[in-house]
This record gives sequence, structure tokens and C-alpha cells, in this order.
Amino acid sequence: MYGLYFIGFAVALIIALLMTPLVKRFAFWVGAVDAPNHRKVHSRIMPRLGGLAIFFAFVAAYFVVSPAMNALKADVVFGLLVGGAIVVLIGALDDRFDLSPKLKLLGQVAAASVVVYSGVVIDLVNVPFGEGVVSLEWLAVPLTIFWIVGVTNAINLIDGLDGLSAGVSGIATCTMLVLALLMGNVTVVLLCAILLGSIGGFLFYNFHPAKIFMGDSGALFLGFTLASLSILGFKQATLVSLLVPIMILGVPLSDTFFAIMRRWVNNLPISVADKSHLHHCLLQMGFSHRTTVLIIYGIAALFGTSAVFLSFLSQQDSLWAAFVLITILLCIMVLGAETIGIISKTKKPVLQFIHKVRMKTVQTNAKSRNN
Repeated sequence: MYGLYFIGFAVALIIALLMTPLVKRFAFWVGAVDAPNHRKVHSRIMPRLGGLAIFFAFVAAYFVVSPAMNALKADVVFGLLVGGAIVVLIGALDDRFDLSPKLKLLGQVAAASVVVYSGVVIDLVNVPFGEGVVSLEWLAVPLTIFWIVGVTNAINLIDGLDGLSAGVSGIATCTMLVLALLMGNVTVVLLCAILLGSIGGFLFYNFHPAKIFMGDSGALFLGFTLASLSILGFKQATLVSLLVPIMILGVPLSDTFFAIMRRWVNNLPISVADKSHLHHCLLQMGFSHRTTVLIIYGIAALFGTSAVFLSFLSQQDSLWAAFVLITILLCIMVLGAETIGIISKTKKPVLQFIHKVRMKTVQTNAKSRNN
């Protein structure tokens, strides 16, 4: 079985390595290119459509390996492939023609609906730090679609530096792969292995300095696939089935959350684009392009490792330890966000509070010494 997983990974890797240069030529031929502007960090015209190479490698590798495996959920995988084809098509058209946000959203909802129809639904939520399972009933379908569309766009939002979105997605895929192996989820393990190979082959050309961008065709496909796999993989989780996939996708989801908070604090529409995302803030602090990407890789790895520990703690009923882990992560997120100014450059209530407490402590100690 493990040999088939490796074959799937290797086939996807090789196909992506071979396909990406061809897709690059195709992107220039059809005019699917990304021109520099005030929000972009690149200084020359770059080909998009890299997502086509990722998608074709993913699909081809699956059909090479799947005939040798009997335990796969074929209906679910078929829904994932059809939904993936829809978002790749929408993304590719946007890479070339700049579609309206409403049309892209419609395509994402349609793709998510296909996956839901195939049986991938968040129908039960295990309550953290308590006993019992809550049935979502009529909320199951809209919540599942909301999750898939939300994660899809979150991955798209962080696609701002060479290799960033692909690398973060690869780390999330690795985390899901490890957890799926521990749970014995054959379908998720195989799909994660194939997706990881597809990402790896493309990342060879996409890491800084990039030769091709994945474009919306790639970012939307990766977000869509990761969202779907997170549902498929963690319906079996013991207690924290809601928190584990959120933690796995911690970087894109937190960056999206901070973007919403930033625009709310500054009285701006949520849809307004800016240059204050995580990677922008790190660049503004003086880090190089490559170093910024590696720092975010490290943050993604921290979230992924924490997700594995959280899953393990929940299975051992060590709920207080899980609570402590989540609390520590939240504290690190808040302090880190205020330090780099991802929400506001001036409004930093937690750091200001800590500074006031520290100053009062210093003053109190000084008075004690004088007395």
C-alpha cells in the first residue's frame, strides 16, 4: 500500500515537472500573463496558468495509481475531480480575461456543490472540551459550501510571493497526509500524496525567482482541494474535528481573518485590496523575498505540527493540554500580528497594555528601592 502512495507521489511530481514548462509557453501564447503594478512585487511580465500543470499532474497520477487500489471512495473522488475541474476552468479564464468577482464566486459555489453532492459534507461537529456530537442537520450543506469557498479564497489571498501559496499548501498537505496515515484513511492519504507531488513539481519552477505563477487556476484549485480533503479526512476525528483542519490551514485562514479585521478597523470595505497582508508586512520590515517566504513556511509548519499534536491529545482525552496548546497559539498569533502591524500600524492594544504593565512594574520597583 505504501508503495502505491509513493508511486502516486512520484508520478505526479514527474508529470508536473514536465508539464509546467509547456504550460508556461501556452500561457504566453494565449496572453495569460501578470503585468507588474503598484500592488505586485515582481517587476516583469510573468506567465500565469501554472495551476493547469498542478491539476493535470494530480488527475493523471490518480488514474495511474487508482486501478491498483480497492479501498478508495470512488464517488467522492469523482466529485472532487469534477469540482476541481470547474474551479480550474474558472481560474484559468480569470488568468486570461480577469473575470468579475461575482462570476468567480458563482463558479466556486458550483464546484463546492458538486463535492457536497458526492457526499463530502460537514454533517456532525464533535464538541471540543465536552461530550457528545452535534448534528448540523439543515446547516450541513450551507456550512460545507461556506467552508470550501472560504478556504479556496484564503489560499488565493496569500498568493502574493514566489512559491508562497504553493509551499504553504504543500505543508498543509503534508500535515493532512500524516494525520490521514494515523487514521488509516486510504483515500485521503493517496490524494494527499498525489497533490504533494503535483505541488512539488510545480514549486521547482515557482520558488523565488519564479519562472511561472500558478495564477487563480492554481490557487483556487489548491484551496478547493485542501478544503475538500480537510472535510473528507477529519469527519473521523475524535473530538476536535472542527479545530484540526482550521489549524492545518492556519496561515491562509489567519491572514484572511486579519485582513477582514484590518479593513474593519480602518473603516474600509472588505473587498478593498491592500498591501498589508502577512507577506507584505514582513517585506516592509526589511526581510528579503526569499526570507519572507521561508518565515511563512516556518509559521505554516508550526501550525501543522500543532494540528498533529492537537489531534493526538484529543484522542488521548488530554483536553486540558489541548486547551493550553490552543491558548498558547492564540497568544503567539495576537502578539505576532500586533508586532508586525498586520491589523493596524498604530492600534496595538495588547502590546500597549503589556507596555503599561511593564512601566508600572518598573516604577513600583523604583519606588521600593528609594524607600
